[in-house]
Amino acid sequence: MGNALNHYLKPDVTPGPDVVPSFDPMLGFGARKERVMIATKEEMESAKLPLEDRDYCAHKLIAYQACRSDKFPFVYQCAHQKHEYLTCEYEDYVLRMKEFERERRLLERQKRLDKAAA
Repeated sequence: MGNALNHYLKPDVTPGPDVVPSFDPMLGFGARKERVMIATKEEMESAKLPLEDRDYCAHKLIAYQACRSDKFPFVYQCAHQKHEYLTCEYEDYVLRMKEFERERRLLERQKRLDKAAA
């Protein structure tokens, strides 16, 4: 079922696209690494990255853009940097979808527990 329809049918257990997680990020995990930005704000500004590209993969995009400008007419030589950047973007997308699904399932679990306690 699509998220828009699911959000309409079950608004109490479907997190919105811009909702901050409401559960402890360590709930159910023994040890979990916190994600950190590798590229600094100054590096992103000096590379003139648009706001939508300033994410956890920005350092790989900066490297890819630098390679493209260094090897200009032969940009095919930057295929490795492009692949690294696109792989990072895909893994970031998968991680965000997993976090969304985790939040949705925890909301459903909380609703079930509240219903059983009442």
